Amino acid sequence: MIDLRVDERGRRRAAERARERGILIPTFAEMRDPSRIPSPIRDELRGIGLWDLHPRNLYRITWKNEPVKRGGGFGGVNVLEFPPALTGIRARVIALVGKWFPTGAHKVGATFGCLVPRLVTGQFDPTVHKAAWPSTGNYCRGGAYNSALLGCQSIAILPEGMSRERFEWLKGIATEVIATPGSESNVWEIFQKCKELQATRPDVVIFNQFDEPGNHLWHYAVTGPAMEEVLRAELGEDGRYAGVCLTSGSAGTLGCGDYLKERYPGSRIAVGESLQCPTLLQAGFGSHRIEGIGDKHVPWVHNVRNTDFVGAIDDEAPLRLIRLFNEPEGRKYLLRQGVPASLVERLDLVGISGAANLLLAVKFARYYELSERDLVLTVLTDSMELYGSRLQELREERGAYRETQAAADHERWLLGATTDHVLELTYRERKRVHNLKYFTWVEQMGKSAEELERQWYDWPEYWDRIHRQAEAIDELIREFNALVLRG
Repeated sequence: MIDLRVDERGRRRAAERARERGILIPTFAEMRDPSRIPSPIRDELRGIGLWDLHPRNLYRITWKNEPVKRGGGFGGVNVLEFPPALTGIRARVIALVGKWFPTGAHKVGATFGCLVPRLVTGQFDPTVHKAAWPSTGNYCRGGAYNSALLGCQSIAILPEGMSRERFEWLKGIATEVIATPGSESNVWEIFQKCKELQATRPDVVIFNQFDEPGNHLWHYAVTGPAMEEVLRAELGEDGRYAGVCLTSGSAGTLGCGDYLKERYPGSRIAVGESLQCPTLLQAGFGSHRIEGIGDKHVPWVHNVRNTDFVGAIDDEAPLRLIRLFNEPEGRKYLLRQGVPASLVERLDLVGISGAANLLLAVKFARYYELSERDLVLTVLTDSMELYGSRLQELREERGAYRETQAAADHERWLLGATTDHVLELTYRERKRVHNLKYFTWVEQMGKSAEELERQWYDWPEYWDRIHRQAEAIDELIREFNALVLRG
């Protein structure tokens, strides 16, 4: 569970810092339902850009921002639907859109779930501590951003091989940026840097998304209800919700699947990974190019016993799709295939990991032979706004994109996607995947084998206890804001 014991001295110091910076903190309830946000704050947001370093943008950590870059209000959940003309499957695929969060990715929400409980309890003192955010990209961006909004110093830790856009943006936001060896698959090198910081710098607090229950909780408490709203609006009388399809990454987003299974017990949770590094599928290892889904281990916050399906995505496929979706000849080809223009002009909302999520949804729908009645959910973590350099690299490496290439990519990677490299998890297969946590988290990172056993045998109560903490955190946030205003 998240430690919610209050350090009164630390809380007073944090509240003083918040008062100096004009900071108020939203509750989970306000992030789920922005109509709860006080009208003076909503009015103030009308003059603030979505990415601006302004503390009121904490209230924009929601799936319901108006999709504009400056001065927007709130509305419904931002979604994008992929029709059969694009996917080649009968089932409907609807994705929640991450671009319309501050920083352009929903990971800013996960970092809120990790940092704010420690801040409002006084366990994290922004006048003394530095927040370290280990990540393969978007999480450390979100952590550095929220740290800046909350008046905290931050350290961004990410592999040196990540996209240029990430590093350029972080230089102006984070207090310190540390580039570790390798690229997407080199998560262990990030962990090693965290251990080094813990041993040598007592002022550094590590917020490791892979083992922070606040990551899981934010998606359970905010992303899950957002998805439920979409289902209520879209299913109709005859529709069926089949499941949610998400690449693993830190496994935090999978918390939304826990929420949805409670409300739709027949639904499934499908988890994707790169075929070049099939850790869940085959206890395998390797290197891959799907930015945003670090691997070679099973995250501590992955509720494996609630996972139903694993699918591996060839890392070539998302790279092909981002060209199909963004190059002029690719878009012209899709229009000729009957893909609606209203969708084609918005395909830049699909980043590299979003393309992998879409491919997983297609494989999932084909495996379970889903029909027009069935609806599959997924998430677009970020958008092509963060990968312009990758497109340019592909152009330089492979040449101009032509219609023949667009036709081949669409046919091979979407219309021709098959059910190879997938696994429907039995009880024993789930236990095999869960047991992989031992080698990273117990042997190497100091977790207890007893807690690992509780995750499995004390199920689902272990996870339910985390889920029930959202209301307690909201009460602590309200107390903290009262301290800030009272002075």
